[in-house]
Amino acid sequence: MVDRLKQLTLQVSATSPPPHPFDPLSTTEIDTAVALVREKYGPLNFNAVTLYEPRKAEMMAWLVDPEKAPRPARCADVVAIGPQGKVYDGVVNLDEKKIVEWKHTEGVQPLITMEELKEVEHVCRKDPRVIEQCEIIGIPREEMDKVYCDPWTIGYDERFGSNVRLQQALMYYRPNVDDSQYGYPLDFCPIYNAETKEIIHIDVPPVRRPISKAPPNNYHAEAVAKDLGGYRTDLKPIHITQPEGVSFKMNGRIVEWQKWSIHVGFNYREGIVLNNITFNDKGTIRPIIYRLSLAEMVVPYGNPEHPHHRKHAFDLGEYGGGYMTNSLSLGCDCKGAIRYLDAAFVNRAGASVVIKNAICIHEEDAGILFKHTDFRDDSVIVTRGRKLVISHIFTAANYEYCVYWIFHQDGTIQLDIKLTGILNTYAMNPGEDTHGWGTEVYPGVNAHNHQHLFCLRIDANIDGPNNTVFQVDAAQGPGEVGSAENKYGNAFYAKKTKYTTPKEAMADYNGDTGRTWEIANTNKLNPYSKKPVAYKLVSREVPRLLPKEGGLVWKRAGFARHAVHVTKYADDQLYPAGRHVPQTSGEPSQGLPMWIEEAGDSSIENTDIVLWHTFGLTHFPAPEDFPIMPAEPMTVLLRPRNFFNRNPALDVPPSYARTPSQVAGSSPACGCGGAGAKGDGSSVMV
Repeated sequence: MVDRLKQLTLQVSATSPPPHPFDPLSTTEIDTAVALVREKYGPLNFNAVTLYEPRKAEMMAWLVDPEKAPRPARCADVVAIGPQGKVYDGVVNLDEKKIVEWKHTEGVQPLITMEELKEVEHVCRKDPRVIEQCEIIGIPREEMDKVYCDPWTIGYDERFGSNVRLQQALMYYRPNVDDSQYGYPLDFCPIYNAETKEIIHIDVPPVRRPISKAPPNNYHAEAVAKDLGGYRTDLKPIHITQPEGVSFKMNGRIVEWQKWSIHVGFNYREGIVLNNITFNDKGTIRPIIYRLSLAEMVVPYGNPEHPHHRKHAFDLGEYGGGYMTNSLSLGCDCKGAIRYLDAAFVNRAGASVVIKNAICIHEEDAGILFKHTDFRDDSVIVTRGRKLVISHIFTAANYEYCVYWIFHQDGTIQLDIKLTGILNTYAMNPGEDTHGWGTEVYPGVNAHNHQHLFCLRIDANIDGPNNTVFQVDAAQGPGEVGSAENKYGNAFYAKKTKYTTPKEAMADYNGDTGRTWEIANTNKLNPYSKKPVAYKLVSREVPRLLPKEGGLVWKRAGFARHAVHVTKYADDQLYPAGRHVPQTSGEPSQGLPMWIEEAGDSSIENTDIVLWHTFGLTHFPAPEDFPIMPAEPMTVLLRPRNFFNRNPALDVPPSYARTPSQVAGSSPACGCGGAGAKGDGSSVMV
């Protein structure tokens, strides 16, 4: 072990320059952390080894003056499982090669890794009680190789508690290896003990549902040829080329593009993490966001029958969006001139592993950035926009989540999420009533109602760390129709409500008022509007959490009870459902509800704050969503308000521009001109 540590030390010291403090851990750093832990604490199963992010005060000082301020230490955040299922949390200082924190955390279960998930299926196929249940519903024991399962964490089940590491197996059948298993769901649910690697219980419904006899409903090429007559043949190729290369530069993991500077990080849990987002405003580097990430999500299903109440996946906190990330393919997942970044993780045995092409960075045409035509003389300006896209895709069992962080030339930050993949399905008998909890999307296939609720964590830094959040509602002006102050009744304005405490800031969305939220720096006013510089959160896909108050999901997913929460910054408050999510009961509360309760009436005005925003969609499935679901998109925007003194994209070259004087004098236009001419917005008229 000592020789191994010496070897790793040489590898680390040989790297130059040193990694940026926000950079994810390298494979060498992961191996070093594991070796140090093993040397002191012996054999352990590793659940996570990731960057222990620098404390913010220390990091901010270094960002301001990297030449003089102390460089934050490289540290690893370690989660490990020891004998008897004991969970350990630790911090390893990689610069000093020592463990600075190590504790046994009782009564918790860390997230379920892909390695653990893959074990369950093999155990189920060999278990006598599972075989018996398969035979009862019509699957002979000699076909157990055709039985599959999607292992989920058990969520929470009061019969078993939190001290035993459990998974529930959602069971399926594949008549043929190429068939979609979700067309043949099974009606029973085994419970798996990850410590003993055995099935400890099987939940069986009171009314049995034999295996469906419907023909396969598939989406692969052979099925398309058989059922639809083959693929469409009337599509012409679209080629995306940048013959002079991309317009962004990479300095390590810092992307510089169109006045933006963004550090692109990645971890096993959140996936992409964006840090130190700044904008070059005419030579002044203006900070906007310190840290931006998709911090958590919950997917509650709406069937109240046992055991479906357990189906409410926290896909980030229970499985890890980084761990489930796809290796992306050029021309399929991403098109154009692409820069990829890999992601390094640890496996259970403690070895570092790499997902190639985990992150895709590229540019896309963004349509019209701005345009105006003067009806008097046909003078015109039209400028096409460009956008930078930083993306990753992760697969959570049946669902795919495509996450796109988008930066625009006008200072807008956009988060797009596309949902695709396959519906989670359950068995049903012919003619069975779904009671409104689901939809029969194919004979024998019941797709339950569900929600996808995402929590966006915005660690704001609007022209500095001292920020204030305002709720903004479109409101009618005072005064009745006919009054002196509002004679014709047409007055309306932006009503702003300042949040001063965390409890006051628990807010819901209101579509009637077009509610938005402004993160403002009240210490700096726009010279024209005399209003504080700010960024506005615009989000219109904000369903309320449908599981009722006091219920299991409501207690466990406290972050989803409101659209917005605001807390004062704390270094260790990263995950709104808590650090360890699997098998929590919600009692006592953890994550956001606990932090807000502990904060009491402390001020969140003009200080370092974090805004947490829960958004998403409610999905009532339909046959069009099966056997594979067309991508359903949703969007969140962060837009500058009173931040700039004028349109910050005025200096983007126009695609076409002709002033009144050019029209009158028949002078040539600027930009692409007409048919066949080439400029920033190259075009050909056909």
